[in-house]
Amino acid sequence: MNVSLQRAKARGTITAPPSKSYAHRLLIASALARGKGTVDGIASSQDMKATLNCLSALGVEYEKKEKTVFINSGISVSKNPTLDCLESGSTLRFFIPIALVFATECRFLGTERLMSRGLEVYFDIFKSQGIEYAQGKNYLEIKGKLKPSAFKVRGDISSQFITGLLFALPLLNGDSIIEITTPLESGAYVDITLEVLKDYGIEIQRQDNLFLIKGNQEYKSLCVKAEGDASNSAFLDAFNVIGGDVSVLGLNESTIQGDYVYKKLFEELKNTTPTIDLSNCPDLGPITFALASACNGATITGIRRLRIKESDRVEAMATELRKLGCKIDVFENSVVIKGGINPPKETLCGHNDHRIVMALSVLCTLVGGEIEGCEAVNKSYPHFFEDLERLGIPLERK
Repeated sequence: MNVSLQRAKARGTITAPPSKSYAHRLLIASALARGKGTVDGIASSQDMKATLNCLSALGVEYEKKEKTVFINSGISVSKNPTLDCLESGSTLRFFIPIALVFATECRFLGTERLMSRGLEVYFDIFKSQGIEYAQGKNYLEIKGKLKPSAFKVRGDISSQFITGLLFALPLLNGDSIIEITTPLESGAYVDITLEVLKDYGIEIQRQDNLFLIKGNQEYKSLCVKAEGDASNSAFLDAFNVIGGDVSVLGLNESTIQGDYVYKKLFEELKNTTPTIDLSNCPDLGPITFALASACNGATITGIRRLRIKESDRVEAMATELRKLGCKIDVFENSVVIKGGINPPKETLCGHNDHRIVMALSVLCTLVGGEIEGCEAVNKSYPHFFEDLERLGIPLERK
């Protein structure tokens, strides 16, 4: 789907979409509990579909009514389940250790891009525990069981591996330790996991870079609601940086979501030519690049992990910003952007990446333009363009 956007100032009030980070974790914790539970705030996005796919594959019975999921039974694995993760990195990395608790053999499916994003952290664990695995372009087959142990995990690749282990290890018949061997990036996502686990009755002791995990724990059932999403709200609040007047409701001002730092970053981008480190908030990369080009420019560092997302977000944004006449220099772990954009002379590309599409959409409200591949927003924010229309942005779907 192509979307053509006209120049316009976004104005109005909009409710933040539910937090994808919380929603994944709340659904999984509810399914790991023995009793019935409910999770409110579940969007009809592809990532949520992926997590619900995996719960079904593990025998979880649930019912979804609008934005609420009613968990009617916990995990009850049939022989050799197949878990379809679509294109959700969180889903894949969260469920691998969980599946190894309940099944002796399982198969994961996903897009070629997802499977290429790297699972070496788990492969090292598999080798140390004698777990067999085979990976193809769009699948991963695993045979074995996860055992209690002392796990050494790098903290600068993805916090999702740590979250997956934190969900699974309390269920094992024995105690475990996770040692983070390098500085932990995106640590706020681990904090969200620990908060959810605590709410569901799971105790994790944290001592600096160590997580001490007692085995034989039980998840308790809850009725919960996912809070508003800081990551996607950043694309709505970005309009206020470029002359709009948008009120975003539903965000928790005391949230521990790391991407809520966008409030501070946006002020810097609006008023200065800042140096911004994205190592702890890589999902803010595309909109930070976009606003730097629309405002005063910026030097942006800590971008390595942007290259292994749904697209290579560094090269994708550099390519599209150049179509808008922006000057951008790309280095190994940084970019330097000079402010100033012009109407594009060709169609912009969304690179099959929801955050690239949304970032480019914000810029197109300044200079006009057409973006191809806009269906990518279905991954996390399927109603994004409807919300832009509610804010007064004229657009046409093609």
